[in-house]
Amino acid sequence: MSGHETSLRGDFQELSSRGFGPFVTERTMRLADGTVARWDSRRARKRARSADESTWWAPRALGWWIAVLFAIGSACFAVAAVPALATAVGTRTDNLIYFVGSLFFTTAGLLLYGQVVATGVPGKDVDPARGRVRRLFVPQPDRIDWLAAVIQSAGTIFFNVSTGHALVVSYSTTAAANSGVWRPDAFGSICFLVSSYLSYAEVCHGAARWQPGDLSWWITVGNLVGSVAFGVSAVASKVLTSGQLRSATWTTLGTFVGGLCFLGASILLLPERTAGRATATITERP
Repeated sequence: MSGHETSLRGDFQELSSRGFGPFVTERTMRLADGTVARWDSRRARKRARSADESTWWAPRALGWWIAVLFAIGSACFAVAAVPALATAVGTRTDNLIYFVGSLFFTTAGLLLYGQVVATGVPGKDVDPARGRVRRLFVPQPDRIDWLAAVIQSAGTIFFNVSTGHALVVSYSTTAAANSGVWRPDAFGSICFLVSSYLSYAEVCHGAARWQPGDLSWWITVGNLVGSVAFGVSAVASKVLTSGQLRSATWTTLGTFVGGLCFLGASILLLPERTAGRATATITERP
């Protein structure tokens, strides 16, 4: 919110707002000094904090690490889904790549949660007397970005369980394989789908909107398509009584396409941080 960040935390008159369901994702406000300012939940969270911050290399920025870690995790899933790789390196090594990718997902998800918690909301900031660590445990279910981050982090943990079991456990029965690998994978895919849609609705300020000129919109669409692809893969990967997957082709294709979509969306997070920094908050004097 640029130079008006302190003012937005104090008294203001809300002129208008919009969002998805009960969630407010954009507010237009008149501040105590008469300035009219617009607050956008995603822009307030994602934009670079410094005007001279690099787009592609900013290791001191939390948003940069979130993008890079998500990109690495996505690349691991996309690469591991290539059948030729599994044939070349063996099933165990291929499963290891999946597991490592899930760890990158989890790390990036936790950093994203921290980014959400650290971002203030007009009229509802966390008590500054509380330390940063304590803020992590303050529920904020009325924030769409908080819910999306929590659900996504839960999904990454399900993927940790699924890929970890596939790596270290050998199952002798169909029921055990479905319980140890397929079920947490399905839960993780559901979490990613719900979280991706919430992020999409946050950018749209509603249930849906066509905004091809908005970089943030493309990022959330990419994540949403990737989540659908992961969901297709999860449905297809259930082990049947015959011991075979429901559809090995759709399992591979869904994971590969999903990984590529997440990879593309993660890379776009980098220019999103530095795009339109001067207009992250639009202000005008009446």
